[in-house]
Amino acid sequence: MQDHDQYRLFLHLAETLSFTRTAADCHVSPATLSRTVQRLEAATGHRLLDRGPHGVSLTTHGRAFRRYAAEALDLWARYNNDDTTGDELTGHLRVFASVTACHSLLPDLLTPLRTAHPRVRLSLRTGDAASALALLDQGEADLAVAALPDRIPATLLARQITHTPLVLVQAGTAPANEEFSTTDEPFVLPRQGLVRAAADQWFRNLGIHPHIAAEADGHEALLTLVALGYGTGIIPDLVLQHSGVRARLRVVTTPSSPGRLAIGVCIRRADVHRPLIAAAWAATEPGERPRAVR
Repeated sequence: MQDHDQYRLFLHLAETLSFTRTAADCHVSPATLSRTVQRLEAATGHRLLDRGPHGVSLTTHGRAFRRYAAEALDLWARYNNDDTTGDELTGHLRVFASVTACHSLLPDLLTPLRTAHPRVRLSLRTGDAASALALLDQGEADLAVAALPDRIPATLLARQITHTPLVLVQAGTAPANEEFSTTDEPFVLPRQGLVRAAADQWFRNLGIHPHIAAEADGHEALLTLVALGYGTGIIPDLVLQHSGVRARLRVVTTPSSPGRLAIGVCIRRADVHRPLIAAAWAATEPGERPRAVR
């Protein structure tokens, strides 16, 4: 088995974290997959995967090797196609974004790249926005679209593409003109992330000790809990505008705002020299930005 075949198996396994699924998807036996991982670990001199009671996980060396394998396959694809594509860019770009970002931002954001380099393959992973930068930093994606913290990790590069205010929402379809004043209202909040941090700071500024009725791991799940009447939610307006339960919710007016989020595109600083990542980064230049969300 050539190195790039082993790399493809490892990268698939790093995505699924399931020996059974990767073996089935890649049409190899579980024993062959296990031997491939063992050969790679022997070649690198490090354990790449941990198998524990809670499943498979990448080690620190596994995450580093994942980046190496992805770069090696990109270079192989470019070399292998040099005689037919000339300077045309090829390769595989792994993008991470929330469901809302997929609906509202990615079509405009990635169209310039898709148009200029049609042979580039995209894979899109969705999930909790709060974990986007961590997944990128760990090598589980090449590019992420996410809310930006005030301080960007030194290992990442980020560019703001839009912003969105944080709004309070409740169940109901009444006009959005009622002032929110009670301090006894139950709240539905994200379990973690920038929205939770902004909400907590807003409560402190108001001198409120909120009753937290429920927490959610994602913004879409939070809106479902609000629509079911569990309490008042704090949510990015961008998420609300693209939510399937929007018609069952109403925005409430507050004397002060919980703030707003900057939304940006991020890559690893170490990857900026890679042709594929450089092209994706260039596609997000200001002239290609989507319109800001009010």
